[in-house]
Amino acid sequence: MLAFCLIAIAPQGASAAGADAGLPRRDLLERAVRAYQRLEAADRIHNRVLTVIDYSLRSSERRLWVLDPHSMRVLFHDFVAHGRGSAAPDDPDRAVRFGNEPESHQSSVGLFLTGDTYRGRHGESLELVGLDPGVNDRALERRIVIHPADYASAAFRAQSGGRLGRSFGCPALDPAVARPIIHTIRGGSVLYADGSR
Repeated sequence: MLAFCLIAIAPQGASAAGADAGLPRRDLLERAVRAYQRLEAADRIHNRVLTVIDYSLRSSERRLWVLDPHSMRVLFHDFVAHGRGSAAPDDPDRAVRFGNEPESHQSSVGLFLTGDTYRGRHGESLELVGLDPGVNDRALERRIVIHPADYASAAFRAQSGGRLGRSFGCPALDPAVARPIIHTIRGGSVLYADGSR
């Protein structure tokens, strides 16, 4: 069983620098760690890192964390896009709807395991296997993957007032950090995404 403390530790890497580089909010982190523990007890984890996405935050905020779940050391803390079908009609910076249906262009929440990398139209991408029936279990079918996207880049954010563009449902990353994040979490690590406020 994991023993963890909620102490913000200075993160590693350029993408994690800044004053907002603490841990996810406590209730979300506790749910993510409990989910990690369940999969660990079932011997389903092959890469012992934990990724947490807090879609309740605006896209203009760093809302993706990659953590060592044993030490709570932050490996990455960065921006991540949400799907255009998840965006609030009057505020595209906020994700308010989540889904599992093809062509919905909505982000999916819940518990995932990372799969294999492949080279797609966005470059090197990472498959996500949804583990929650009816919530995210169609992620592979929908091609909900982690990939780089120009609309998540620093240049795009500078022109948009800080917000990211929206994906077709994928948690898209800044191309400047996508490769190191994907290489850190690929191959059977846990990703937990939540959009509740």
